[in-house]
Amino acid sequence: MRAGRTSIWLARHGQTLANRERRYLGRGDSPLTPWGTAQTARLARRLRPHPFDVVVSSPSLRALTLAQQVVQARTAMLQHDPAWAEVAHGTWEGLTWRDVLARHGAAAHARFAEPWHGRATGGESLAEVHRRVFDAWHALLTTWAGGRVLVTSHATPIQLVLCIVSGMPPHEPWRWRIDLGSLTIIDVYPAGPIVRQVNEVARGSMGVTPADERDSAERYHDG
Repeated sequence: MRAGRTSIWLARHGQTLANRERRYLGRGDSPLTPWGTAQTARLARRLRPHPFDVVVSSPSLRALTLAQQVVQARTAMLQHDPAWAEVAHGTWEGLTWRDVLARHGAAAHARFAEPWHGRATGGESLAEVHRRVFDAWHALLTTWAGGRVLVTSHATPIQLVLCIVSGMPPHEPWRWRIDLGSLTIIDVYPAGPIVRQVNEVARGSMGVTPADERDSAERYHDG
């Protein structure tokens, strides 16, 4: 481990079928698309030269798939941590926004009228997700002080970490764009955090077409 600096690498999983269809995807799972499989392999290859003391993954299969590829032929431990899961969408899980309006119109308007404490029936509020991500972030910094940690997770937890380290309002995580198959790196020093890079997405490899890349960039949705 490196004295004085803790390096946290945050990776979002590749595209799933639900992402491509613009469906709410939280605690459920959806298979990776061919493009999502390519994204996962490319990101694992991007991470291969870098040693990690531990790989921490959301329990969702789409995040675990990336974590498992990264730890192959490594000495790093793989830990599952539900604190890094995506927002639980409750009764909205698997629905499109059009479906939500048709089936839960009044509840949807009520939720977004109160974006911090509002929630889907049976789901989580942003305040609740922020609380668990805040605790998980500080637990990493305490447990792995001076180390390099990879977290395979989802858009919302990564956005919330960026709010935490930048001092931005935690009820506005949407201001940070975190694409599918992207990498964000934060180095934390005794004097404070330095955001090294945000939302790095490699382009033009793995035999994919420009149309695939446009599709992935446009299908920015929960998950």
